[in-house]
Amino acid sequence: MAADQSATQQPRRGRSQIVRSSLPYQILLFLNGWYFAFFFVCEILLFVFKGETLPYASNVLAAEIILLFLTAGVEALRLFFGRKGNLTEQISGVLVCVILSVASVFAVLFFLLWQTYVLRAEIILTAIQLFFIGIELFFGIISIITFAKGRP
Repeated sequence: MAADQSATQQPRRGRSQIVRSSLPYQILLFLNGWYFAFFFVCEILLFVFKGETLPYASNVLAAEIILLFLTAGVEALRLFFGRKGNLTEQISGVLVCVILSVASVFAVLFFLLWQTYVLRAEIILTAIQLFFIGIELFFGIISIITFAKGRP
């Protein structure tokens, strides 16, 4: 009986693994997923409002709505690869996220600068989204460097 107790009290010996994935980066990706869903719904509602109250040239409103849906697709892929790459400590996933961040920045900049009508609410919404993407770019690059240094 004494031998059983001493065996359970000894510390486990073996290989230890250092966790290199970034918790702040993971939290930002999670929060940005929820924020982008909010951003998407608000933009749809703002397009409904603008379509009813403001004069648009033919097919311009439809093109801007299609761009919003394409932005949602790129953002979903970006967040997926960022989360997966961070959790599995794979450089390729985080690198895809960083590359898709560039496309996402241009899409959000379109809604901030180049769409037909830009409302004050859209300026606030896009500024917050650009802030999220910028901070995630920073943490993504740091994660890539951390993962690269940890490789044998």
